[in-house]
Amino acid sequence: MAERSRDRRIRAYIGLGANLGDPAAALTWAVAALAGVPGVRVRGVSRLYATAPFGVTDQPEFRNAVAALDVPAGPFPEAGALALLAELKTLEREAGRRVGARWGPRELDLDLLVFGRHAILVDRPPEGRSVDATSDPVKAVRSLEVPHRDLGERLFVLAPLADLVSGLIPPGWRETVETRRRALAALEPDDAVRVVGVWDPARNTWT
Repeated sequence: MAERSRDRRIRAYIGLGANLGDPAAALTWAVAALAGVPGVRVRGVSRLYATAPFGVTDQPEFRNAVAALDVPAGPFPEAGALALLAELKTLEREAGRRVGARWGPRELDLDLLVFGRHAILVDRPPEGRSVDATSDPVKAVRSLEVPHRDLGERLFVLAPLADLVSGLIPPGWRETVETRRRALAALEPDDAVRVVGVWDPARNTWT
C-alpha cells in the first residue's frame, strides 16, 4: 500500500506571473525549472497573456500563464500540496524573487491554483512561505488554501487556466472555469488580458 501511495499522481495547475526584467523569459525559465523538479512532469502550458497590473497600477504590465503538472500525490493531499508549494517557493527564490510590496512588481510569481479534486486549507511550513512574509504580516500568517483563494476573482489567472481545462469545476465551485472567465471578462476592459504568445512544445517557449 505504501509503495502504491508513492506512485500515485495528481494533476496540479500552477499560475505563473512576472513583470520585471524580461518577464516572458522568466516564465519560460519557470516552465523548464518545473519540468526539472524530481517527480514533476509538465503536461501542458497555456498561451502567454499580457495583463494589466492588479491593485498597484503604477507598474509594468504582467506576463501570465498557467502550467499543468502531474505531481506526486503524497501520502495525503495536504502533504502532496505542501511539498509542491515548497518547490514553487524555492524556484521563486532561484529566479531572484525579492521582498516587495503587496501587489507590486515581481521577478517571478508561482501560485498553486488547483491540486486534483482536493479542497485544502492548511498552515504553511517555513519553506512554503512567500519571501514577502518577512515584510507583509498578512502573508506571514496566511495558510495554504487550494483552490487558490483568489482564483475566481482574477481574470489574468482564469484566462490561461481556461486554455488548459475550460470545463473544470474546482472543488467548492458551482460553475466551470470558462463560465467564470466569461463573467469576469464582461466586466473588464477589452485590453485587460491579451494573448501575446502560443506555447511551442518543440522549442519549449512561446512564439
